Amino acid sequence: MEVLLAKTAGFCFGVKRAVDTVYQEVGKGNVYTYGPIIHNEEVIRDLEEKGVSVIDTIDELEQIQQGTIVIRSHGVDKHVYDLIQSKGLKLVDATCPFVKKIHKIVEKESSEGKQIVIIGNARHPEVQGICGWCFHTPVVVETEEDAENTIISCEKGVVLVSQTTFNHNKFNKMVEIFEKKGYNITVYNTICNATEERQKETASIAKQVDAMIVIGGKNSSNTQKLYDISKKECANTYYIQTLVDLDLATFESVSRVGITAGASTPNQIIKEVHGSMAEDFGKMFEESLAEESRISAGKIVKGEVIDVKEDEIILNINYKADGIIPKNEYSNDMNISLKDKVQVGETIEAKVVKTNDGDGQVLLSVKRVAAEKANEKLEEAFNNEEVLKGVVNQVLDGGLSVIVEEARVFIPASLVSDTYEKDLSKYKDQEIEFKITEFNPRKRRIIGNRKMLIEATKKVAKEALFAKINVGDKVEGTVKNVTDFGAFIDLGGADGLLHISEMSWGRVENPKKLFNVGDAVKAIIKDIQGEKIALSLKFDETNPWLNADEKYAIGNVVTGKVARMTDFGAFVELEPGVDALLHVSQIAKEHIEKPSSVLTVGQEIEAKVVDFKAEDKKISLSMKALLPEDEVAEDTAAESVEE
Repeated sequence: MEVLLAKTAGFCFGVKRAVDTVYQEVGKGNVYTYGPIIHNEEVIRDLEEKGVSVIDTIDELEQIQQGTIVIRSHGVDKHVYDLIQSKGLKLVDATCPFVKKIHKIVEKESSEGKQIVIIGNARHPEVQGICGWCFHTPVVVETEEDAENTIISCEKGVVLVSQTTFNHNKFNKMVEIFEKKGYNITVYNTICNATEERQKETASIAKQVDAMIVIGGKNSSNTQKLYDISKKECANTYYIQTLVDLDLATFESVSRVGITAGASTPNQIIKEVHGSMAEDFGKMFEESLAEESRISAGKIVKGEVIDVKEDEIILNINYKADGIIPKNEYSNDMNISLKDKVQVGETIEAKVVKTNDGDGQVLLSVKRVAAEKANEKLEEAFNNEEVLKGVVNQVLDGGLSVIVEEARVFIPASLVSDTYEKDLSKYKDQEIEFKITEFNPRKRRIIGNRKMLIEATKKVAKEALFAKINVGDKVEGTVKNVTDFGAFIDLGGADGLLHISEMSWGRVENPKKLFNVGDAVKAIIKDIQGEKIALSLKFDETNPWLNADEKYAIGNVVTGKVARMTDFGAFVELEPGVDALLHVSQIAKEHIEKPSSVLTVGQEIEAKVVDFKAEDKKISLSMKALLPEDEVAEDTAAESVEE
């Protein structure tokens, strides 16, 4: 089978730029994207694991008090920008440059009183964002019928723009309809170059093949358009999201297959599909060629060893040509010595790979016979949902190749872990556990799933954890992630949030100065809401107010550091978690306008406790009370004279 893969398939410039932008912000504090950064569930899930949240509405945005807001590639209306800036939030604009260009066009043209017509899907976030840059209500049309029925009355002219992912041919037809209406019209072809090229290439490939595969998210507008274009040229067009959706049996009698993908489809998914088609069907086609009824590809033969060399075994198989078993077809271990394993004269059972290896000899395989026997065990494991172990012998573009007793199991990258992993090389030569979720050895399709085991293990651990914990319990965990607002603690089944306000009885300026990933933490469960666990390090026995009535009784002289100041006084930290007020009138014998004129933050001072209210946790101090009584009296008399 011949497979034609579109060169333009996958991430476009704008999407890649947006995704890269979000990953660059990870770990810099509270990070939010206004809407999903792309229409791909795995990327969104990976970002959520890294602490990036998705907000979808203005109401959600208004609730955020601090953090970074990333504008996705689709763009948003101007009101969103204004709100972000007014709230003092950090704005990171990942709007696609092609979309940004449309915003500038409609803002300028509509400010001059012209009627804006947007050709696109009114429900698509890109179109909704464009509408928000118009000074007047724009007209949105999606079909030729919409264009025919649209009547515009605007003396200053009409301006046409397009959604960047709109079908190029449909756009031109709709422009013709508006031009025939006789309007004073200005047309901006704002369809993205990458979108236009992808659509043209899709149509070209679809005309050449017997079947077409279009890969993309179910909510991807541009992928749907690729499907429509391909379907028009090739009736056998299939829309899939991942390799799991692909039924290879459908393509069994197909000689040419085309593959394309939408702008929000990660390369790993494209590689999985392309690799599966190219490898599986290439081998199926090769093994279906039979030159002889007795010696043909796929047949099992027995032969006597007549010679053993460093890199191959030669068999007499009672055929016009000898059989050759290369080392790589004897075992997956390339470090073995064939001369130590095989002796001249012994009988070996092997499988015919090719009836002519190029030198007129029959290419045989021992490990494929072993693989078929192993396949029986794999089938049994598949039927019984048994957990298997295997060693990763190869890291492929689209996943992992795992060997189980000489049988090969393919684990797609999307099924290796419960989180998105860019680099799978760490699994090379590692033994891993998995389940067989698809078994079809005839089609050379044996799919393993490690992700489901991880999810099942975490689910059991989570259920066990929530079954035994209660508010007030003391727990131990490991720091998993540290942000500006707190630390996430792995409790062995679920994460608990240790908020910055719960890290100490005193003030904490930066959690990253207190905790590192991997640190062991003992905490108390403050609250449990559903699957959310709130933690605290404020243990009752360490509460500094327990014996504060003795340490800070009225009349006691204490020392502390100035923590912060206001116009009416300074707050002095006596110990972590205990602050006292030093009123401006109690600082010195002379009149003080502001505490900052005589005190500085961090300065250590000595003062007398003049008031203590345990129930309100309030302490009042006086520096002036420590002055000699005559000085105070003189100062008081002086103030009276001045008055």
